[in-house]
Amino acid sequence: MRFMEKERETLQEFLPGLDAELTRHSLTDLERPGNPALSTFKAARGPGLLVPAQYGGLGATPLQAIRIQRAIGSRSPSLAVASTMHHFSVASLVEASLGSDGLEWMLLEAIAKDNLLLASGFAEGRTGAAILSPTLHAVRRGTTLVVSGSKKPCTLSHSMDLLTASVAVTDEHGRDQLAVALIPAGSPGIEVKPFWNSFVLAGAESDEVVLKDVEVPQDLVVMTETTEDRQLDELQTSGFLWFELLVTASYLGAASALAEKVLADGKADAVERAALIIEADAAMTTLEGVAHAMGDGERGQDMFAKALVARYAVQDAIGRITRRAVELLGGMSYIGSGDVAYLSAASAALMFHPPSRTRMSQALCDYVTGHPLRVA
Repeated sequence: MRFMEKERETLQEFLPGLDAELTRHSLTDLERPGNPALSTFKAARGPGLLVPAQYGGLGATPLQAIRIQRAIGSRSPSLAVASTMHHFSVASLVEASLGSDGLEWMLLEAIAKDNLLLASGFAEGRTGAAILSPTLHAVRRGTTLVVSGSKKPCTLSHSMDLLTASVAVTDEHGRDQLAVALIPAGSPGIEVKPFWNSFVLAGAESDEVVLKDVEVPQDLVVMTETTEDRQLDELQTSGFLWFELLVTASYLGAASALAEKVLADGKADAVERAALIIEADAAMTTLEGVAHAMGDGERGQDMFAKALVARYAVQDAIGRITRRAVELLGGMSYIGSGDVAYLSAASAALMFHPPSRTRMSQALCDYVTGHPLRVA
């Protein structure tokens, strides 16, 4: 079996032709703003990957999904990150639809049928902010929520069809309750402004989305049951389980691309080349263990804790892989093409996604000594 063969076979099975199309373009072209990757992803029916087959989607399991994300990440880190944000929103909708009499199933059908892209407007990107602290606020006006605020960065800001966002809804007593709103991108009052200044992951379209008095019908709002001590409710736990697995697999794909370059170069000692393969595939095996359990229906705080442990362990492995691969490829490879430096920089960005290890360390220590898992 060739390196990452299983991942690319799974990608071909679900999204035929996407891998071949991505390889037609240089990494530089795929990572710039306005790149062809997102349109190619949509043409391959990528938006429906996690939509259950009963709603017209592709119905990928957690295991299949992380294999696909690793394969995509090895070709275009920006597409992998952007699609992760979309899949996170879709997975949350799927979880919300279970046992619900709401309109989630209609949205899922529309996503699969019309290839709709969902941007994720949660609390990511603010230094020191808790993951559950929304940047958008809303007040009720009859059966409508009026939403205002700003989300930056917001991946897929230019290509989104819907914005899914955490919103603090103020009730008649002045108290805030956390909700998830689905907001059509063309709604009056939505504006996209430049924000992302880095060349790294520029293709993910992570600019600022500003909302000013945007009206959202009640049937496009899902209220959550987050407690004051920051325990996740069941819906949020399941959504973030998906997120941690998908985003980690995406960045592992970028690091694996560097390991693949070392293998193709063939100049490094076999012990060194084998060490990269072992590190990369062991990291993937760690993720696959959590994905298998998710596929078997396991959810809850224990699973979220396992996903966090896997994410941080793989994050460390990615650092070791990229550093060693860059060293083995040598200085001429580093300065002769921007790809090596770019993949190294892109791989490092996993540490910036929530929840950070620094903020979650005490929570994990508390959890393994018998306390509820709280999200910092």
